[in-house]
Formats: sequence, C-alpha cells, structure tokens
Amino acid sequence: MQNLKKVFRSGQAELVLFENLSFQVQTGDMLAIVGESGAGKSTLLHILGRLDTASGGDVYFAKLELGKLSEESAAEFRGRELGFVWQFHYLLPEFTAVENVAMPLLMRGIGRRDAEQQALPWLQEVGLADRASHRSGELSGGEQQRVALARALVTRPKVLMADEPTGDLDNRTADAVFDLIARLHRDYRLTSLIVTHNHAFARRCDRVLYLERGRMVEVSPQSLSA
Repeated sequence: MQNLKKVFRSGQAELVLFENLSFQVQTGDMLAIVGESGAGKSTLLHILGRLDTASGGDVYFAKLELGKLSEESAAEFRGRELGFVWQFHYLLPEFTAVENVAMPLLMRGIGRRDAEQQALPWLQEVGLADRASHRSGELSGGEQQRVALARALVTRPKVLMADEPTGDLDNRTADAVFDLIARLHRDYRLTSLIVTHNHAFARRCDRVLYLERGRMVEVSPQSLSA
C-alpha cells in the first residue's frame, strides 16, 4: 500500500478519512487493524480487498495493481485470492449450512454435488459437521459465524479479510471464534487482516496497525491495553 487516501464528498464539503497510508503485509502475517470507531478501519479493509477504491495512492497484490482492475477483473481477483468474514454472517436463510458454504463454489460453476462434498470438510474444520443440514435460523450466533468462516475459506484463498468478525458475539463465543480463526490461519498458512476493536484479540496477532486521525502507525501488540 502506497500513499493511500480516502476522501468523502458531500456537496462542497470534503471529509478526508485518511491519507498518506503506506505499509506492507507479508505472506503469513496475522495483522490487526485497530482504532476508534469512525477512524476508517472498515473502509481501509474494503479498499485492500478491492470492494472500494481509494481516492489516491496504490494497492498492490504482489505485482498486481488493484486500482487498475475493471469491476469484472476485481470480482475474479476477490474470488480467487481473498476470503471475507464480516461482523454479520450474511448467510442465506433459505439454504442449509452446507449449501451456504458451497455457494462460492456454485458461483464458480462447480456442480452442486461436488460443491457440497468440498464444503463438508470445512464444516468439519469449524466443528459443525453435525449441523450441515440446518438452516441459518436454526443455528446460534457463534455457529452462524463459524459457517461464514467456512464459506470464506472453501475456495482456499491466500488471504483472509475479517471485519469485526466477533463484534456481534458475547465474550465467551467471541473468544471461541477468534481461537478458531487463529488456528485456521496457522493450519492453512493464511495471510490474515483483521479489523477489530478488541485489544485482547489484537494482542494475539503478529502485527498491529493503529489508525487514528487519518494516520496509521504500527505498534507492538503487547503495547495495547487489555
């Protein structure tokens, strides 16, 4: 990331959310992005995942310049390289857990039987093999987020992008979900970018970037208050 800037305009007014952000993420990093509400953490993650574009600066994935991708190419890039988990699970309520996990594979044109066969091991990974036939409304909040995590990883992305993945969960469930994210990051050698307001979780990451008043600094995970 080089000299990233994001500006929102409303009439003649401009709000500079952040500017001159430059940093690198190395393969295998588990990186937390922290900061106060409204600092631009989610917007930054959207730009890094090419769900949004910066007002200035460049984002490179290896030698690929994301800002120059067409919408079609950006969608193909996201489907190939990235997996996303959000604060809300966004499961489709009319489908079962295994069907929700299989959805990214179905969108690639893989047949339903093969897609579900590939999805089942990921439900096993997140401890929900016995809930495969349950619809999202029959699952607890923590189970729904586990299904969302399995869905994010079923395509075997290189990078996991998580935006407050435990924000809607109670403390005990949040701890369990973060433990799962950390294990999958390690077991599958992911590169993980995690937006979180939870300093206890950020302290467990390899690196922490602190976004405040439009600037970003890297801080030691251990320097964060509990």
